[in-house]
Amino acid sequence: MPELPEVEVVRAGLERHVLGATITRVDVLHERPVRRDPRGPSGFAEALTGRRIEAARRRGKYLWLPLDNGDALLGHLGMSGQLLVQPPALPDERHLRVRLALDGADEGRELRFVDQRMFGGLSVSDGGADLPREIAHIARDPLDPAFDDDEFVRRSRRRAAGVKRLLLDQGLISGVGNIYADEALWRARLHGDRPGDRLTGPQLRGLLEHARVVMSEALGQGGTSFDALYVNVNGESGYFDRSLHAYGREGEPCERCGTPIRRIAFMNRSSYFCPACQPAPRRRRQVAPVVPLAD
Repeated sequence: MPELPEVEVVRAGLERHVLGATITRVDVLHERPVRRDPRGPSGFAEALTGRRIEAARRRGKYLWLPLDNGDALLGHLGMSGQLLVQPPALPDERHLRVRLALDGADEGRELRFVDQRMFGGLSVSDGGADLPREIAHIARDPLDPAFDDDEFVRRSRRRAAGVKRLLLDQGLISGVGNIYADEALWRARLHGDRPGDRLTGPQLRGLLEHARVVMSEALGQGGTSFDALYVNVNGESGYFDRSLHAYGREGEPCERCGTPIRRIAFMNRSSYFCPACQPAPRRRRQVAPVVPLAD
């Protein structure tokens, strides 16, 4: 699934190629990607036709394009979604789901939503130009200048959940997915099961900084691509998978100590870590209840 760096790469591409363009036609080729829009496919298309794209914004893994009437085109890439800016003469992609014809952007282009697995989607957010209400509950991400480090530390230290679960909690911190959580934890030498309430403030601040560094490095390399499903708006893959230290490296030697990287099941996904550099936490001691003596 695309994570923050991959989505930010797409957002930046949209900002370069579609700002100021007017949507002249919308073709919904499959209903599922617009399932979250209460207007239905025809209403979705009608709400966008004739509107001008004013900006390209992101909150966590969500993208939105503010429109000239105060609404916004809101999108999530899901597992395999792609937003591609293509010339109209280019043949349709095999899994093309929605096509937006644009006037005034790069001499006439199309914005195409391509999604093989169709877990992603598009919708129109009424009045959502500044921040769509559908995603107002999602926390800021660690690359956002307004992210509150102190609040993240305070809330994390009140919770007994493992720190990897905290990193994936979009109400606490957004944009950090499975790949970058594992990479940040490896760099911080923390096991993902370490409870938040057993971590110190400096440990959590250090973890935040590692998350920022690893995601910034990924941005510089165009994101992480393990297959052809993640690409930027020009159809190009990222190269950060070549720089991963833990994720996807089961059985390979840890680059710090040489211990083989382990993989364990985690929330229907996988976690990768070094068992030597990232030791598992000790279980909490269970205190037996006091039983009063019988009279």
